[in-house]
Amino acid sequence: MRINKYLAECGVCSRRKADELVLSGRVSVNKKPVKELGVDIDETRDVVYVDGKKMTRVTHFDYLMFNKPKGCVTTMNDELDNKSGRKGEEKKLESDPATEGEPRRKRRTVMDYIGEDFKKRRVFPVGRLDFDSEGLLLLTNDGALTYALTHPSNEIPKTYVVKIEGMIEESDLAILRKGVKVDGVKFNRCKVKVTGVEDGNTRLEVTLTEGKNREIRRMFEAVEKNVIFLKRVAVADLRLGGLSRGGYRELNDVEIAYLLNIAGIGERNV
Repeated sequence: MRINKYLAECGVCSRRKADELVLSGRVSVNKKPVKELGVDIDETRDVVYVDGKKMTRVTHFDYLMFNKPKGCVTTMNDELDNKSGRKGEEKKLESDPATEGEPRRKRRTVMDYIGEDFKKRRVFPVGRLDFDSEGLLLLTNDGALTYALTHPSNEIPKTYVVKIEGMIEESDLAILRKGVKVDGVKFNRCKVKVTGVEDGNTRLEVTLTEGKNREIRRMFEAVEKNVIFLKRVAVADLRLGGLSRGGYRELNDVEIAYLLNIAGIGERNV
C-alpha cells in the first residue's frame, strides 16, 4: 500500500496532504525518515510515524457535516498557507509594518468547532472551502472516501449559492457555462443559473465538478463580476439543510450509504 493511502486510512489527513507530509520530512518508516512519495508500506513489518507519533489504521469511521462559517480556515492547523486561507495572507502579514515584531495572527480553523471526541478520532476536512466562503463541509477519518469525493476524475458535483455585485448578462453566463481560462488556469464547464435579484445584486446557483482554489471567485472575475457572498449548499444530492453556522452533526446511515455508493466504496464499520 502506498504511504499516502496508508496515512489517509490512519485518519491523519487526505492523500494529497499526506504527500505534503512526506515531502516535508515529517514521516518516517521504521524510524527512518522518508521523503519519497512512492514508498510502499507492508503492515506486517513496517511501522509508520508522523512527527514521531506511531500511526495505526482506523477501524471505525466517522462522518460529519459541518456548516463552515466565513472567516474559518479549512485546515486542522492554521498554517497561514494560500491553499487553506486567503490568497497572499502570509505575505501580507510579514510585509505589513503594523505587524512587525508581533506574532502571526491565529485564525479559527474547523477544528475549533468540532468536539473533543471527534478530534481524538482524527476526523479531517474533505476538500476545502475558502476563508471567505461558508457552507457545507464534510469531515471524516475515512481516507478512501475523501480521495473519491475530491479526485477530479470522479466529477462529484458541488452546488453553491453565489451573490455578485450588479447584474449579469446572458452572454456572460454562457461564457461561464462553457468554461473559462484565468491566468493560464482552465476551469471546466459548469452549471450556472440566476435565481433572483436583490438590492441591485444578482443571486445565482452554481454547480461544479472540480475544486480548484478560489474557483468560483476567479470564474466570475473572468467576466468582470465581483462575488460578495459564496455558500456551498450541496455535495451531489447531500444538502446542508437547516444546520446553523458553525454547527455540525453526524451523518445518518442513509446519508453515509449514499456517499459510499457514489464514491464506489463498499460498506464501512461505522
